[in-house]
Amino acid sequence: MVLVALLLSINSCNHSKKQKHTVKTASNYNFPLPKNWTEEKIAFPIEFAPQINYTGFENLRFAPGWEFTTSAEHWSYAFLWWLNDKPNIDRDILINNLNTYYTGLVGRNVKIRHIPASKLVPVVTALQKTTTQQDDLETYEGTVVITDYLDINYNPITLNIRIHKKDCSHTAFIFQISPKPPQHNIWQQLNMLNREFKCDE
Repeated sequence: MVLVALLLSINSCNHSKKQKHTVKTASNYNFPLPKNWTEEKIAFPIEFAPQINYTGFENLRFAPGWEFTTSAEHWSYAFLWWLNDKPNIDRDILINNLNTYYTGLVGRNVKIRHIPASKLVPVVTALQKTTTQQDDLETYEGTVVITDYLDINYNPITLNIRIHKKDCSHTAFIFQISPKPPQHNIWQQLNMLNREFKCDE
């Protein structure tokens, strides 16, 4: 029971929980929240990745089982970047941002969970522009390899990622993430998040 309580306590610090800059203001977009999914909204600069020098915020959607290694929804989630001042972001900048983002995220959890350095792998992002999907300005697909700090053995995990740049009043990107292949059912929900996203233009 002590071990279970400890694991639950650790998991409460997952991803970007307990950020100092929580945002609760209304915005000119609609980003769906599926039933039983959880939401978080945090302001830039993100605490664990302050080098990503934007203003605006990140709005996240977590599948119910995203933090559990035994779940088919493990590490399946999505997030929106809603950025002020229309920064110009291309493929190379996205790669750099994702490397910075996940390096900071893993590093934050290394400290919280006291993960041995020998268990860590460098974050590696591979990304390419693909056929532009409906309602996108640009569409990217690729992978991000990270240390799975939610796994008791801290094994590496490869996250499949799809990124949608949107035509909004702000620079807006939707990131869909899952280790499952695109044919898996979880992508139906991830694709719904993108398909039903609406914003001012």
